[in-house]
Order: sequence, then C-alpha cells, then structure tokens
Amino acid sequence: MRLDKYLKVSRLVKRRTVANEACDAGKVLVNGKTARASYDVKVNDVIEITLGTRSVKVAVTAVNEFAKKEDASSMYRPV
Repeated sequence: MRLDKYLKVSRLVKRRTVANEACDAGKVLVNGKTARASYDVKVNDVIEITLGTRSVKVAVTAVNEFAKKEDASSMYRPV
C-alpha cells in the first residue's frame, strides 16, 4: 500500500492530500530515510511524521486497505 494511503487509513494523518504534501516536503521518514508518497509500506517499517510541533514515531503492525475508526490504531504501535 502507498505511504500516503496508509497514513490516511491508519488515521495518523486526517487527509490523504495532507499526507502527500508532508511526504513531498520531507516531513515523513521511513526507517530513517525520507520517503515519497508512493513508497510501498511493509510490516515492521518504522514511520516518523513531523507536522508542526507534533512528532509521531510508530512501527507498522498491519497493512489493511480499509479500517474502521476503532480498528485503525491496531495497524501500528508506538516506538
């Protein structure tokens, strides 16, 4: 699954366009490297997002095409 879509489905970012812009601006790191929105997310990847003053670092535990609001947080765990 594309990185921008994963960020939206897992609800780490509210909108896919915002996720896409963050990737283009270099504010999203995957395994310590700047990632493009088209990066293919895999289980055990470590994603670090910096938006404004908020910084989030999570490890991917599942890659699902769709997730209900209650299930979205099970797609990652804090690092």
